[in-house]
Amino acid sequence: MTPELTALTLAALLQVVQYVLMAVPANLELGPGKTLSPRDPGRLGQPLIDQVSPGTGRLFRALNNHFEGLILFTIACVVVTLADQSTPVTAACAFTYLAARVLYIPAYYFGWVPWRSLIWAVGFLATTLMLLAALL
Repeated sequence: MTPELTALTLAALLQVVQYVLMAVPANLELGPGKTLSPRDPGRLGQPLIDQVSPGTGRLFRALNNHFEGLILFTIACVVVTLADQSTPVTAACAFTYLAARVLYIPAYYFGWVPWRSLIWAVGFLATTLMLLAALL
């Protein structure tokens, strides 16, 4: 497995961890009546994210942000691997993305301003550099 695919696999496992970090407090705060329901808007009154504590809401948004970032990162890893363009630079970028995503969770949860945005930018830049490196 290329280093980029290893980083991608670890990023997917991080997504699992993030899901648990969000789901456990959400279930404790909302109770099974809401979390096990079909979540029809008429029954809930408002989205679940609006009914949880600020910290749990931040964990929910961090999880969704990682889903969004993971799409582009997956494309970068697959392109680099299939094009046989894996280099120490692309491997470093892949693990930089992963490190940024790990740091992003506490940065979002604790509201680190402007660090959360800077950490996000590092991961985005690392992904972009992987895509550009694949073209060279």
